[in-house]
Order: sequence, then structure tokens, then C-alpha cells
Amino acid sequence: MSLQTTSEAVQDAPKHSRIVAIDILRGIALIAMASYHFTWDLENFGYTTPGLTAFGWWKFYARCIASTFLFLVGVSLFLAHGRQIRWPSFWKRFAMVAVAAIAISAITYIATPDGFIFFGILHEIALASLLGLAFLRLPALLTAIVAAAVIAAPYYLRSEFFDHPALWWIGLSATNPRSNDYVPLFPWFGAVLAGIAVVKLASASGLLARLGTWMPGRWSNPLVFIGRHSLAFYLIHQPVLFGSVWLLSQVMPAPAQDKEAGFLPACQAQCEQQRDTTFCSSYCGCMLDTLKGEGSLDKLYNNDQTEIWKSHLADLASTCTTATESKMEGGQQ
Repeated sequence: MSLQTTSEAVQDAPKHSRIVAIDILRGIALIAMASYHFTWDLENFGYTTPGLTAFGWWKFYARCIASTFLFLVGVSLFLAHGRQIRWPSFWKRFAMVAVAAIAISAITYIATPDGFIFFGILHEIALASLLGLAFLRLPALLTAIVAAAVIAAPYYLRSEFFDHPALWWIGLSATNPRSNDYVPLFPWFGAVLAGIAVVKLASASGLLARLGTWMPGRWSNPLVFIGRHSLAFYLIHQPVLFGSVWLLSQVMPAPAQDKEAGFLPACQAQCEQQRDTTFCSSYCGCMLDTLKGEGSLDKLYNNDQTEIWKSHLADLASTCTTATESKMEGGQQ
């Protein structure tokens, strides 16, 4: 008995029915994403420890959510276009995601210009969907090998050549740029390719066809609904959650936090978007000592937006960066 080819398996699958299990998984991933964003909102308004969502379990949780979501993008891309690319449908979906990504960039640039989302998960989905088309007809093993190479690339191919802002979307710069949601091509395109490779194998083995016959109970209806309207859910959930926490802060403000205790984890979280943990620990210690020494920690927390203060803060950051790099270089000799 010969193994069914990928294209034959897709042709044998129901052409007009969706695989409910995939909608459920996507719905679960979206709920998990919302739970992370809600925790980030609580942190932003001072209800949790500063830097909570940037370290340890929460950081791992966020990466698992993004990986799962992008993996399902690869699965869906193959299911929708594996047999034949349906160009009108593809371009319609691509345009919707791309426009949403541009809107996210514009809104966050206005709201948080210092950390706006210039290449977040929606940007990644749009680009990965386009690039993923080239892998739909390739063997699953080759696709899996490329996926592994893409995931590993940032560990071996980082270079100052990619430090130019025009190349930040690639993900191979020597230091990560600042952004509230940074999901560059490398390594995240690897999750999409992994999804394509796995669903190809599932299709060829007949597992996909068996999965398509599974009909869960009514408990799954909310997850299926969310999974089938993923873009709308993604765009709506954070404004709703952020607005809810903001309203809570007006009625029941978070207790005041010790500024010195809160500075280090917040600084560390922000710094580690660009540099490693060892550097950031020393750099943030330098910044705290300097701000305390000149008595300007309160000014920092009062969110002074004058150009004089911003320039002064930039000078302090530059001084501490130079001092930290010199200290680290001295320790390596």
C-alpha cells in the first residue's frame, strides 16, 4: 500500500468544510494572547510588579503564544492553498492583514512613539503568508529543514550590517530595536514553515482527514467563533482590555510603588529588548545610581516631556552605556 502524496491527500479532503479542531486551537491561542495582554495592561497601570511580563514564565508564555499562532498561520495557508493557490481569496486576506498592520503601526506611533509597533505579529503574518506560498509544493522534510534554519539564524547570523532601521524587520541586527511588539522575519517565519511542514505530513498520513471528521460538543462554540474571526478579535481585544484597566485605574488607582524598587525591573525589561541580561543589569544599576545621585528619579517618574530633560536622559543613557561596555570589556581581558 503506497503512501498517499500531499496533493492527493488534499484533494481527498472535504473541499468546503473547515476543520473545527484548528479553529478551536486558534481560539485558544487568541484567548491566551488576550490573557497576556491583560496582564501587560495591569502592569502598565501599576497593578503588578514592574517588568513582570518581560521575564521568566511570562516571557516564555508570550513566545509560546506567538509561536502557536504563527504555526497555525502555516497550517491554514496550506489548507487554503495547498492544492491550488486561490489568488482572489489570498489577496483579499493579505490586504486585510496588511492594512490592519499598517493601522497598528500608525496608532502606536501616535500613542507610544518611543516603542511603536513597526513590525509586530500582523506584519509578520502578512509577509510570512506571502513567502510561505513558495513552500506549499515543496517536500515536507525540506520545509522542516528550512524552518529549523530560520529559527536558528539569529543565533549565528546577527550582524551590525542589519542595524540600519530599514533592515530591522529581518531580525538579524546586533541589538534588537525597541518596540512593544517585535516579531521579525527571523526567527518567527520558522514557526509558519513548521506549520506548513507538519500539516503536509498530517495530510499525507491521513491524519488530517480523520481530524476533519471530529465534531466537538457545544462547549467549543465560543472558541470556534473566535478562531474563525481571529483578525477582528485581535484588533478589538486590546483596546477593550486596555480601556477597562484604565477605567479601573480611575475608580481604584493602583497603590504607589517604591520608585527605586520599581526602576530596576522596568529598566531591565526595556533594556533586554536590545541587549543581553548581563549588560542590562550593570547598565540599569548605573542609571539608578546616577539618577539617585543627582536627585532626579522623581522627575523621571513624573514623565517630564521637555526637550531639555529628554536630552539630559539621553546623555545619561549614553554615559552609562559607555561605562558598562568598558567595564565588560575590562572583565574579559
